[in-house]
Amino acid sequence: MKIPCYDCNTETELEVGFEVLNFVCPNCRSLYVADDEGKFRRKSQYKAESEVIPLAIGDTGFLKGSQYKVTGILRKKVHPDYRWTEFILQNEAKEFLYLSLSNGHWMMLTEMEKIDDLKKRTKVLNYDGKDYDLFEHSDAEIVNAQGFFDFEIPVNRLTHLAEFINPPYIVSVEKMNNVQTAFHGEYIRKSEIKKAFPGITLPYQSGVSMIQPYRFDLRNTAVIFCLFALLIITSNWYIYKDQVEQNVFNSTIKFSEFDNKEVTSPSFVLNGASAPLTIKVSTGVNNSWANLNVALVNEDTNDEIYANKDIEYYYGYSDGESWTEGSQSEKFNICGVKGGKYHLLITPMKAPEDLSNSEMQVNVVWNEPSNRNAWIVIIGMVVIFFIIRFFKNQFEKERWADSSYSTYE
Repeated sequence: MKIPCYDCNTETELEVGFEVLNFVCPNCRSLYVADDEGKFRRKSQYKAESEVIPLAIGDTGFLKGSQYKVTGILRKKVHPDYRWTEFILQNEAKEFLYLSLSNGHWMMLTEMEKIDDLKKRTKVLNYDGKDYDLFEHSDAEIVNAQGFFDFEIPVNRLTHLAEFINPPYIVSVEKMNNVQTAFHGEYIRKSEIKKAFPGITLPYQSGVSMIQPYRFDLRNTAVIFCLFALLIITSNWYIYKDQVEQNVFNSTIKFSEFDNKEVTSPSFVLNGASAPLTIKVSTGVNNSWANLNVALVNEDTNDEIYANKDIEYYYGYSDGESWTEGSQSEKFNICGVKGGKYHLLITPMKAPEDLSNSEMQVNVVWNEPSNRNAWIVIIGMVVIFFIIRFFKNQFEKERWADSSYSTYE
């Protein structure tokens, strides 16, 4: 179809699969109405807008498994000045598809079967077994248009909209020229639009769209975390169920024989999975210090792991008060000791001026496996879940900020 514009002397040609009732010149925005004889008469003209529209009349894109071309574009506004753009597309099978663009966010909609007229008090709409919450009742004004239309564009009349959402889906009910039409739509990512229309420049996204999905599904995240926690607990129990505490060295070492000298323990065999080796040391330090150096030697690989600990105990009386600092006993770990054959190299040491301290007691135990790491992971997942939940709540507050029916106050 080729339609000339008498205002700007521009001809617009596009093959469309419907009867054209209204035409708006893409160049000068003059509105033409078809008369009884099929001739187009100029009726009015829309004011030019500075808004850059990414698609033009005649652009083609591959969506939902079919090639669609843009046949019409509408620019709408609701009070006080919220605007969005709607693109009407048609494929060779004469099926319509609608794209809606608002603040850089895209929705793709198709016309639904006729539904019952909505009551003003309807807050929840059930469609296809899902509940859609009322987002807004509004009266929209068409402030600009271009292209070919199979309906009469209302001039100086408002179109009533009722929008119900269940992100990422929407049911939009529109009443234009006393005819109610319902559309079902879903949020579509910019990458899909870019893939469908290669080469176009997409506008910057801002804010949260009314049906933009949150990055994480809370229910699915909770289920995944629970399954992981169950797997961790079960695996930890199965791996360590037969492993028990094993005392590998327990002795009193005389400083008169081994002060700053190495003591070699008997060899011992550890059977089971990794567990911490706990070393308990006590000695009679008195306003003095002592030190214990331990080397765990793997006799199969000759690998050595070193650990040491200072034992300090001081006391006194100053400013009318007694005070103490330190302790005569300490405990420390060598973590993650695997099964195998080992021996210990133990070197005790004390302050040379400490003549009252004569011995050091050393007890080394290969512990029952600790559940600490498992619980750290589980607690970490719980914390992460509540962080995700907090930001999801903030996301929903922003989504519903412009709605008169928000439950996020």
